[in-house]
Amino acid sequence: MSSVGKVQVQWIDVAEEEAGQRIDNFLMARLKGVPKSHIYRVLRSGEVRVNSRRVESSQRVVAGDRIRIPPVRVAEREESAPAPHFRMPILFEDDAIVALDKPAGLAVHGGSGIAHGAIESLRAQRPDARYLELVHRLDRETSGVLLIAKKRSALVALHEMLRERSMDKRYLAGVAGRFRNERQRVRAALAKRTTPEGKHVRVDEEGQEAETLLTRIARSESYSLLEAQLLTGRTHQIRVHLAHLGHPILGDDKYGDFELNRALRKLGLRRMFLHAASLELPHPLTGETLRIESPLPAELSRFVEAHIPSGT
Repeated sequence: MSSVGKVQVQWIDVAEEEAGQRIDNFLMARLKGVPKSHIYRVLRSGEVRVNSRRVESSQRVVAGDRIRIPPVRVAEREESAPAPHFRMPILFEDDAIVALDKPAGLAVHGGSGIAHGAIESLRAQRPDARYLELVHRLDRETSGVLLIAKKRSALVALHEMLRERSMDKRYLAGVAGRFRNERQRVRAALAKRTTPEGKHVRVDEEGQEAETLLTRIARSESYSLLEAQLLTGRTHQIRVHLAHLGHPILGDDKYGDFELNRALRKLGLRRMFLHAASLELPHPLTGETLRIESPLPAELSRFVEAHIPSGT
């Protein structure tokens, strides 16, 4: 059952952090629940005005613009619950970005049967924030550094860094087996397909190039602790590359060793051993070198201490 939101003209002043967006994208973000077709209809009809003038859908908004939005009906589901306030420690924050320490088991955003994720929770906790957008993604079972942009100018700069590979992203991974090499560069193209169970990625020479640099930190006879540096950012890249090498990530329920995973649960490891440990990058607005680190979660630290002693 649904109700209909109040229908009235809205006047919105564009904030600095919202500047640079196309007017159609700006309206879609503001008018959740309004069909895209209707948004384009009111743009074409001239009912949307920027500084009292008609606009094309491709026009970009500027800080200080005053936008008139005509009456539109927004369906509001009565039973929809507000996003829960997941507890996420803040690793770094300034006027441009906020870095969260995302726990394992929490999706970065809602969708695919998941009502709420980290970004929805942050927005619910900060209802007055005018701009909060994900810079990158982490798998649901991966913990660690998650970067959020608080200004569009920061988001644009950070996305450029990702494209230019000037953001140093490093992960800690616990893997099956005794990893032989101290350092190993993996170049194996990856192809993605969507199945009824979700996204599945495989090594395929016809796929997109993918490169991971692995450094061995410690090992025992049965397990190894590695640092993985992403040189490209493909979906499930570290997980698939390590499985391809015959060293699947411990606890990985998609690409891992399922019998081993059952045994690991008895040893107290009930999650995937993949942690986004650090990000190093130029600050998107000042250019100053910024290093953000997330400590290894307690359950992973306990496993390392018990089963992958250092110096081996």
